[in-house]
Amino acid sequence: DLDAIARRPKLFAGYSDVTALHTAFNQVCGFVTFHAPMPASDYYRPVDECTMSQLRRCLFGPLAGPVENPHGQPLIPLAPGSAMGRLCGGNLSLLAASLGTPWEIDTRGKLLFLEDVGEKVYRIDGMLTQLRNAGKFQDCAGVILGAWTDCPPEDPERSLTLEEVFRELIVPAARPVLTGLACGHTLPTLSLPLGAMAAIDANTGRLEVLPL
Repeated sequence: DLDAIARRPKLFAGYSDVTALHTAFNQVCGFVTFHAPMPASDYYRPVDECTMSQLRRCLFGPLAGPVENPHGQPLIPLAPGSAMGRLCGGNLSLLAASLGTPWEIDTRGKLLFLEDVGEKVYRIDGMLTQLRNAGKFQDCAGVILGAWTDCPPEDPERSLTLEEVFRELIVPAARPVLTGLACGHTLPTLSLPLGAMAAIDANTGRLEVLPL
């Protein structure tokens, strides 16, 4: 009952299959949720300090500030430019499945974050093509690409690389694009406040969450 949830918002954190809930809570209920580790499945084992500190920052603040990869790993520009907008997105498979439903992701003027796990490159190509054909890259203000864990080409000599797919399907929309964010099905992993305002500068490889 989204009306009841909107009247009594609760803290919501998770990733992967709950991408559909992130989208509904952000778009219908209008509150910020956290693309972060799953309390029920990720915290039964020891979690690195970077992952924990990022989650603590999202939960207890300060929320605003730069989002930086662990160990100084840079964010990699794929298309130049800078943009501001509300963060949205999550797991590519779930977002592609939302197209044509009442809970289809709305990327207009937003910063679209994408990640996935265990998908073959041709399937990622197909799902990104769905988003492109639905105007999601043209509508958004910018794109942030996270972790693509266990998504290598089956035959590197006969398959496009992920970067080639990104350049073919996302870059032509002429929006700033950053890749290499350590967020998704990976450890350490960053936490992102979906629904919060953020800014990217693909010229300098910078992502920053803005004050609410």
